Amino acid sequence: MYEPQLRIYTGPMFGSKTTKMLAFLERCSYQSRKVVAFKPKIDERYSEGEICTHFGMKFPAINVNSGSDIIRESSGFDVIGIDEAFMIDECSDAVLDILKQGKTIAVSSIQISANGNPFDEIKNMLPWATHIEVCPAVCPVTGKDAYYTVSKVSSLSEIEVGGADIYEPRAWTHTPFMNHKYGSNL
Repeated sequence: MYEPQLRIYTGPMFGSKTTKMLAFLERCSYQSRKVVAFKPKIDERYSEGEICTHFGMKFPAINVNSGSDIIRESSGFDVIGIDEAFMIDECSDAVLDILKQGKTIAVSSIQISANGNPFDEIKNMLPWATHIEVCPAVCPVTGKDAYYTVSKVSSLSEIEVGGADIYEPRAWTHTPFMNHKYGSNL
């Protein structure tokens, strides 16, 4: 019997969060655990019925609109994967409910919008996590670790599905929403 876990892989766009989550789900499958994965119905970037990484790794997934969809569809499974959790209404409530059932959940999601605002769904589940891995990308401006996502286009809503066409990872010194009072020598 495995101890229940809540594993969160977070960070900016292009930080390999989904890749790390899928590697964990694959490992659980090799352990003969019953695994199911979910993705937000609004995320149709690469595939409708699969979680896909930017580099082409794929995993079958159920499209959902809300946390109640996740709870309903996760019955009979031991391990639940959730991609882009910030896009799923009431996802944090579902995650906590599933964790209390003694199941393991792996979440992949950005935690801060391109406007610099934390997403409530992620903020509400972080205190319950048994493992948090912040996955930095590479800042295209500095070449340093990037922990934030910025928009390359103006006037986006807080949740806007997109890829490299509208978003890029950035180091702290090159984020428009941060207070850079310490200068750019960081």
